Amino acid sequence: MGGKMGPFTLPSPARYFPPHTGRYDVAPGLKPLGTPFGNGAADERLFQIDTGFAEYRQNKQACRAERLTKYVVQDALPPAVSTAVADFLAARFAAEYPSLFLLRRESDGSGTLHCRLAGERLRFDGQMGLAGVHGAPAAVPPYASAFDALCMQVPEDVAVVCTSPERGDWIAALHLCSPSHWGAEAKAGKSFADAHAPVPGMAKVNAAAAALMEAMIYKGPWVRFVWGFGADRRLNHHPEPPPGVLADVWRGQALDPAGRPPFFLRVERQCLWGLPEVDAAIFTIRISFVDGEAIRANAVERSQLCAALRSMTPESRRYKNVAERADEIITWLETGPHSPPSPA
Repeated sequence: MGGKMGPFTLPSPARYFPPHTGRYDVAPGLKPLGTPFGNGAADERLFQIDTGFAEYRQNKQACRAERLTKYVVQDALPPAVSTAVADFLAARFAAEYPSLFLLRRESDGSGTLHCRLAGERLRFDGQMGLAGVHGAPAAVPPYASAFDALCMQVPEDVAVVCTSPERGDWIAALHLCSPSHWGAEAKAGKSFADAHAPVPGMAKVNAAAAALMEAMIYKGPWVRFVWGFGADRRLNHHPEPPPGVLADVWRGQALDPAGRPPFFLRVERQCLWGLPEVDAAIFTIRISFVDGEAIRANAVERSQLCAALRSMTPESRRYKNVAERADEIITWLETGPHSPPSPA
């Protein structure tokens, strides 16, 4: 299955169900990128371009128009890393989607990337800095950098993590337009441990942060998954509402077992790709959703999600915003129309 976007035929979005383990935990859970999850070629790719592309791009455009620096942030990004990241992204797009991206290189290191879905042609100088944009209507506001322009060509949010002997590790760049209740401004410049300090149960993972950084940068690439709950399919759940939007309205509806569906499983596919030549790594996040009704209708997934909910600590339930509804959700899942009848 798939669909058309202009002259291009795109595949349907990949589907992931991380609660299949029947447990909730915050361990890194790194698997080699390309591990099969039933989605064919999509599982092998760092970036997943599919029939949802327009929705994700429109969300990014809305975020940038609201306030660029709320969603696109840099903190002490070394020039060599900036060059390496832009070079990697452009090359990766063209390698994974040769029918959608055409990359032309010049002997002086400059180049041009034709982005056919967006209708843009990005020109780069010899250090892969953005030298010009042609084609589609100009971005509003204009692209701030090559990193900004390139991240607009794919659905994923992108972070750059750097390391140095003097500073250790830090988040040096973020292009984050589909946040799950956190903001780029608050995380840029922080170490892995500091950025994840609010997450319950992360103490052991944070204690091994140095080993995790080494795996991110010098091994891999990797894929991992994070999941939570939402009452809607809105991509942007930044904690700060846009101007003119009331906080209660922006926060959205609470989980409601009487709703249809009562919840969506919000899934993050996170990929980590090292750039060892500059002691950095690229970290991508692709958001997707699984309808609660579909989980309820699937006996295996229903059982797995119920078990995972039961395994959550009270602190984790609060962090995932299900503290008051977890038991009701379990009851709703287990008493669905597809459940076997209770014994007399």
